[in-house]
Amino acid sequence: MFTGIITDVGRVAELSHAGDLRARLETAYAPQGIDLGASICCDGVCLTVVDRGTNGAHWFDVDISAETLSKSTLGRWKVGTPVNLERALRLGDELGGHIVSGHVDGTALVAAQEDVGDSTCMTFVAPDGLAKFIAPKGSVALAGTSLTVNEVEGAQFTVNLIPHTKTQTTWGQIATGDHVNLEVDTLARYVARLDQMRDAGA
Repeated sequence: MFTGIITDVGRVAELSHAGDLRARLETAYAPQGIDLGASICCDGVCLTVVDRGTNGAHWFDVDISAETLSKSTLGRWKVGTPVNLERALRLGDELGGHIVSGHVDGTALVAAQEDVGDSTCMTFVAPDGLAKFIAPKGSVALAGTSLTVNEVEGAQFTVNLIPHTKTQTTWGQIATGDHVNLEVDTLARYVARLDQMRDAGA
């Protein structure tokens, strides 16, 4: 589990295809503190560490399946692509965002952005079937970042990004027309499922 609070912006250092896509990510995380098999959220996608740097080399490797590539933006990674990173939540850690599983539901289109004071209001279009899980003042994870929804109209929804978020994550480099990984709130999913079951039994 994760919280959507980004703790490092890594960089894609290498990409190779050997069955699955393997990516090497440079990071500020100390390699000796990363266990093989550990989970790290990369742009909102929970990935398993399969190798790591030694002798002070700050990198880790992950394998990315075809299913993950089909549901996320990771297939667009290139060498040099910046990546939002978050280590898995540990018992006793502060829950500063909301519960994020790292199981991306799809990608959202950045439809527009407008500066409002020091913040930026960004408008997104959710994929078919996911808009019903997004509610005003609810939570979403976009590119791995926990954000609060402002308004919802059909498949469109807006969020505000404060300057700190734009400078400490990849959001300062995301442009209109880009796609970002979207994970809807887990609670919203279960509520919708319960409503569906109730209606089916009515």
